Amino acid sequence: MTTPGAVTVEIREAHVHYKVYEEPIMGLKQGFARGKVRRRFRIIEAVQGVTLDLHEHETLGLIGPNGSGKSTLLSAMTGLLPLAEGSIRGRSRPSLLGVASVMRPALSGRRNILIGGLALGFSKAEIERRMDEIIDFAGVRESIDLPMRTYSSGMRARLHFAIATAQIPEILLIDEALTVGDEDFRRRAAERMDEVCSAAGSVVLVSHNMGEVERFCDRVAWLDSGRLRAVGEPAEIVEMYVGSANP
Repeated sequence: MTTPGAVTVEIREAHVHYKVYEEPIMGLKQGFARGKVRRRFRIIEAVQGVTLDLHEHETLGLIGPNGSGKSTLLSAMTGLLPLAEGSIRGRSRPSLLGVASVMRPALSGRRNILIGGLALGFSKAEIERRMDEIIDFAGVRESIDLPMRTYSSGMRARLHFAIATAQIPEILLIDEALTVGDEDFRRRAAERMDEVCSAAGSVVLVSHNMGEVERFCDRVAWLDSGRLRAVGEPAEIVEMYVGSANP
């Protein structure tokens, strides 16, 4: 592993909590309508006291079972979720890979490339120059002028990935980016990820694919029930994690 560069993101004792409301008991509908019944909720402590640094020119893997707090921590790093306690400081605002939130199902794939590109900061002229490259990478040329609501989930995911990776920020957060498409697309996506990881200043990669984690990452952090269980060399941490799942 290379010598760590300057710290680009500093996470100190980060806690993220959110409320989950319970379904009301059947028969209380009228009570709700009259404002006489208060909804019950539980506090979920999704991230608990995580302290972690991300360094320049480093790809950090974030692993753990479903519900361990990985995606929640990424959302907190971007500022999408508030911290209950602790702090997250970054040299610049981290960017979460994905443009799905701005895509419009009623519009064509071509129009959505334009919308997604503008959201990433491209000019209209820059998007038009990259248009064919994005279409061909996603493999959706035959459907590019149809509404995106007619696309399969795999087609939509490939197009999202192709648009999102056209722009590489200083600090990039990636949540399960390589799990879509057929084998050929996953191969091409992996090659694109090599380019992204080498060009971005710092990368955090969330993945359940341990081979992917060992291939791309310089360090790995293991989250378990919202807590940081271990941080270290990819092969070592992956072996510990896999061993815990298969004692």
